[in-house]
Amino acid sequence: MYLIEPFRNGEYITDGAYALAMQVYVQNNIFLDEGIIFPYHCAPKVEIGRFQNAVSEVNQDYLEENDILLVRRDTGGGAILVDDGAVNVCFLVPEDTGVYGNYKKMYEPVIKALNNLGVKNVEQSGRNDLVIDGKKVSGGAMTMSNGRVYGGFSLLLDINVEAMVAVLNPNRKKIESKGIRSVQSRVTTLREHLAPEYKNVTTDEFKDLIIKEFLSIDDVKDAKRYELTAEDWHQIDKLVEEKYKNWDWNYGKSPRYSYNRDSRLSAGTVDISLEIEGGRIDQCSIFGDFFGQGDIADVEEALKGTRVVREDLNEKLNSLDLNHYFGKLEASELTDLILS
Repeated sequence: MYLIEPFRNGEYITDGAYALAMQVYVQNNIFLDEGIIFPYHCAPKVEIGRFQNAVSEVNQDYLEENDILLVRRDTGGGAILVDDGAVNVCFLVPEDTGVYGNYKKMYEPVIKALNNLGVKNVEQSGRNDLVIDGKKVSGGAMTMSNGRVYGGFSLLLDINVEAMVAVLNPNRKKIESKGIRSVQSRVTTLREHLAPEYKNVTTDEFKDLIIKEFLSIDDVKDAKRYELTAEDWHQIDKLVEEKYKNWDWNYGKSPRYSYNRDSRLSAGTVDISLEIEGGRIDQCSIFGDFFGQGDIADVEEALKGTRVVREDLNEKLNSLDLNHYFGKLEASELTDLILS
């Protein structure tokens, strides 16, 4: 089995958008005489499913305040937080291996590897999870791609429960109604179950331990590797630029939605209703008890087509004489209301 890791010019790439782009590129372009394993860890990112509404799935303020990337993947499913406390293992194997749809078979070498690292009582549960004493430590997924089984699973070495609750909006509502303790009751960390000699491993060291166990080698240097070429990286760069770090893909692909916000601003009460299409304002209605002189329809019309991001909203609103339409009002106040 070939090992592919995100090394570029000797540097380990932890950018979450690159991690996703490399997976997609490899599954569509790298065909070798054996299967491929692609383990990685990355800086915190939120991955949303292909058909999800980015705005309604995440706490955008929390993302920005904590410098967390949002990336839309090509497959369905829900929103997940992937951070540097997890090792993620992707694989590509021939269809005739019989692993497709068989999560018990997929997890067999994983369970053996964890057992060898001191983790006991780990078992496959439900459709696609690994649990220890009923608490989740891994989730997996599989699909067919170009005649091969493409799949992967996460291994939770550490968990940032607070971030998990804060960053995922719908889950946040469900989870907070039960309290953070309920999350802790459903998940556990692998670290606390590792043998004493492995208790203090870093995420990178844990990744190497998993590679060695999975490939039955004594040193990761002994792994059969496919080294990504300069041309491979060039194509991965294009994927990142044109897709996985492209606002139109990550936010603009969101389905149509509408919402209403109102607040007491410096000019008075402002009530704004918006219809959003492709991440941009399609329709806008503004009401309130402010004392403006101009026709508020001018502001409503000006906002149409604007991306629902802070920079674009501020730029558009600062181009208008808001005092003429609202009385004393700063552009940032209206932007904050729209994004609240």
